[in-house]
Amino acid sequence: MSKKDLIVVTGGAGFIGSCFLAKLNQEGMENIIVVDHMEGNFKKQNLANKKYTDYLEKEDFIEAVVKGQTPKNIKAVFHIGACSSTTEQDADYLLENNYEYTVALAEWALKDDILFYYASSAATYGDGELGYSDEDAKTPQYQPLNKYGNSKQMFDLWLIDNNLTDKVTGYKYFNVFGPNEYHKEEMRSLVVKAYQQIKASGKIKLFKSYKPKYKDGEQKRDFVYVKDVVDLMWDFYKQPNIKGIYNVGTGKARSWNDLAKAIFQALKLDPKIEYIDMPEILKDKYQYFTQADLTKLKRSKVPFNFRSLEDSVADYVVNYLEKDLAVL
Repeated sequence: MSKKDLIVVTGGAGFIGSCFLAKLNQEGMENIIVVDHMEGNFKKQNLANKKYTDYLEKEDFIEAVVKGQTPKNIKAVFHIGACSSTTEQDADYLLENNYEYTVALAEWALKDDILFYYASSAATYGDGELGYSDEDAKTPQYQPLNKYGNSKQMFDLWLIDNNLTDKVTGYKYFNVFGPNEYHKEEMRSLVVKAYQQIKASGKIKLFKSYKPKYKDGEQKRDFVYVKDVVDLMWDFYKQPNIKGIYNVGTGKARSWNDLAKAIFQALKLDPKIEYIDMPEILKDKYQYFTQADLTKLKRSKVPFNFRSLEDSVADYVVNYLEKDLAVL
């Protein structure tokens, strides 16, 4: 029997997936199959200088899974590939892409004794009125605000209903930003969009607030740097006996104004912020506050370290955006 040493990364040409691929390479791992759906040059650039043994289109990979034709030496699957658009309105597409596909991979991995890691989302928490606990007992109570969040919630609930959360590892990503997100178009982080706004007009546009509790720009998110995210994913991989669904955020909510000021600070410019109307389609689906509850993560004893928002933004702006996007 061949030694199990092959890792599959779905979404491996995407944002978090390609950054995790870089992390695996950094740790000396190259026996990797990248699975994705390739479109546009940005995804191709995400794979530049990365080391892996094979690339498969998503459709070819799932066909191999269904037909039992996958390599026998697969040790772990990191299923990071999904539709990540929070404004996607095609429920059938989300059901197939984010739920049914994930169920199929999970069932295959569990049957073949393959470690299974997957991407969930903080979008599952809805308006936050019930908090942000990732405890399994709380999960069924949450009501996502959009179809994307619902598609992620469905798989979390599938695991819970089938008593499988002690056999897999899930990551509820909060607002992740950083290098290799350029292909995400409207789903890119504000850091990218604001950087380009500053280059074009000298100012940043933020949504007005429609709740008296929050002043304009004081809506808050748990912003987490992708470098910290992939470090945490690696630390989970090194401790395969630790299972469950975990929040991946800093545990410290910061305002959009804070984020905007950090970008200006990184560029050594005085802040100039304009508050604009929020599109009607977002008004009743907008999260005004998110903050990862890290109680369960701390209990897991998996080490983690999240750098400050200011340090993360400075690294991203100075070492990546100024080099990668200054020409756009």
